[in-house]
Amino acid sequence: MLQLTVLGLFLTCAVSLSSSAVILENGMPILWAQTASQVTDLPIQNGVLTPDPWHFLHCMSLYRLMIAATDPFMGSMGTNATDSPLWGLPLQLGWMLTSGRLADPTGATTCGLQTGDPMCISTQSWWGCVTYFVSALPFLSAAQQGFMGAGVQVQMQLHTGVEDYCTTYADCAARYPDVMSKWDAFFQGLKAATESPLPENEKKDTLLGLYWAAQMASTYASAACNTKQSHYSSEEVSFANSWLNSAEYVAAAHFQSNLEKSTQFISPLPSRVLQEGDRAPNIADLSQEENHTLYIFSWMKNINTLLGGSMVRLWRSAMCSVTTREKGSEMLEQLLLNPSFASNSFLSIVTGMTTSC
Repeated sequence: MLQLTVLGLFLTCAVSLSSSAVILENGMPILWAQTASQVTDLPIQNGVLTPDPWHFLHCMSLYRLMIAATDPFMGSMGTNATDSPLWGLPLQLGWMLTSGRLADPTGATTCGLQTGDPMCISTQSWWGCVTYFVSALPFLSAAQQGFMGAGVQVQMQLHTGVEDYCTTYADCAARYPDVMSKWDAFFQGLKAATESPLPENEKKDTLLGLYWAAQMASTYASAACNTKQSHYSSEEVSFANSWLNSAEYVAAAHFQSNLEKSTQFISPLPSRVLQEGDRAPNIADLSQEENHTLYIFSWMKNINTLLGGSMVRLWRSAMCSVTTREKGSEMLEQLLLNPSFASNSFLSIVTGMTTSC
């Protein structure tokens, strides 16, 4: 069963927040070794799996089990064991933990604090709420599609304050039909890919398209979490919305969010919750890389807002082929990771790319 021998590591993570958020441990997402390596490691009641999506190790376990179950179908992604696009999700969850974003933002409880229950995901956390839609829902779909074993039934545990969350496949499919149908399409697409005659790069692009369609459906459904943003500073809310907006770009580019690339993108995210008065790129206790990332996220969101949403539409229209999507992924890496890559270069290149479609 899941082990909770993690307080020491959590404290280590907490004291290092001033440099950057810890997201890797021995080359894997943090606390990976403490998570479920097989389905039977999760709680079971009356023959039904009952994971707790508001417990960090359980939530991380959902990702580990999905990655393991789908890996045999990920051959088109590459030869490395960490090439699956699903790796971005556990890395993202680890960043949320070590940056304090899964803790109770109201301060009313010690949920998520190293002085309380460090593995608790607060039901008041906006970030925790969004995570539910990209962990519990895809796992329920994966189980429904047979990836967790024949006939395996799953019901997510409920907590006080989140009674209105869907907890079973049937419940989620009724409330969020678009989300569940897109995750179903992704998992079904993985099986179909093994028989597909398409070249590997086209097969890979197709699967990434299905994956990001499902991811974005989950992200849109997480609008149900919006009231929880009232617990945060205006700077944190602005960053959160910019973070959501950035997903539009990586999704349209069919970005391969494997372990290596996701680490590059997530490592420079802000290592603490933003407070009133934080102004990138001049936040003193954040690194140059974190300041740059915050600045670029804000720039992308502001440009899109100023253009009435046309920046995202322009980007989507430019991502019209396997070739332009590959170029788009490279451009996003340059924009976020290379401070010398001017934002105006990004605009002009995107504008030029749309003419080739």
